[in-house]
Amino acid sequence: MQPLRTDSDLPGGLALRTGITARALMSKSFPPIQWIVRPLLVEGLTVFAGAPKLGKSWLMLGVAVAVAGGTMALGLNRCEQGDVLYLALEDNPRRLQSRLRAMCLADVPERLTFNTEWPGLDGDCLKEIEAWADAVENPRLIVIDVYAKVRGANRSNETQYEADYRFVTALQSFAGLRGMSVVLVHHTRKMEAEDPFDAVSGTRGITGAADSVLVMKRDAGSQQPVLYGRGRDLPDFEKSLHFDAGTCSWAITGDAAHLAPSVEGQAIMEVMTREGVPMSPTDVAQRLGKERTNIQHQMKKLLAAGKLQKEGRGLYTPFTTLTPFTQSVNEVNRVNDTYGEHCDELDADGDIIGWKEG
Repeated sequence: MQPLRTDSDLPGGLALRTGITARALMSKSFPPIQWIVRPLLVEGLTVFAGAPKLGKSWLMLGVAVAVAGGTMALGLNRCEQGDVLYLALEDNPRRLQSRLRAMCLADVPERLTFNTEWPGLDGDCLKEIEAWADAVENPRLIVIDVYAKVRGANRSNETQYEADYRFVTALQSFAGLRGMSVVLVHHTRKMEAEDPFDAVSGTRGITGAADSVLVMKRDAGSQQPVLYGRGRDLPDFEKSLHFDAGTCSWAITGDAAHLAPSVEGQAIMEVMTREGVPMSPTDVAQRLGKERTNIQHQMKKLLAAGKLQKEGRGLYTPFTTLTPFTQSVNEVNRVNDTYGEHCDELDADGDIIGWKEG
């Protein structure tokens, strides 16, 4: 008797059985990306990191209340109302009640559910999350505060990176299939990092598996709290934050470009002023003994803040109305006005080589 044929016996292999051609892909229709809090929090798995006691839990509690109540979040936009599960795994019911009272809410949303205990990702964590999502009308947001409380144990012969990637990918896959947002609250490390996203504690398996990463930290120059964002469906942003102690709530106050330059930004300005000639990010990095990538990032911020201006391709000078331009004044003003919001593509030295519409 011949054995029954399975899909694996069909000709063409996996690519032809389950793959899709480019033409067929382009003929498909997909639902639009779901914004939980536009333009900061989008569907998928988001890692939200910050130093202990900086206010991460207050910020996410405010977002959770806004989504569950269909109200405004972070002083930005009104959220689409939906069901929210908040796993406050470092808190207890008494403290959560105290926090809700401190927020002076006009109405406490019925569609916000708290749990202070939850199984780990090597146990029934996902099973219980799926059960909640199946039971509510419109699951929009799950907050896991914090990652360390649900992270499971490494398998034998599994590295820390492999375990982190496995656990976070499990949550990322769930969020993607459901079209909802899962926020994994995490810590930043004590050691300072030139790039805020490099400050996320643990291995790159955490940030590598995430769809988006948010980092909350104080600006080195002004000490103002800043929220940094980066993701696959999330344009890079740097937003300044303000905490209202009267209502224990966070609000976005604008782009962080207006803040005083960081210590490194001040060093860049000092070098460029002292040299007195147009300089590229590579030139400045060599003078300071720093990595070019970070210097380029800092010079982008200084340009957006109006501290620097373009002087030819890939070159910058400190902004002054007396600086002679090698390009039209209108073009330099256009760069200063739109860089950071509408710049689409940069070359190796940070020069603009593409623009978005608008």
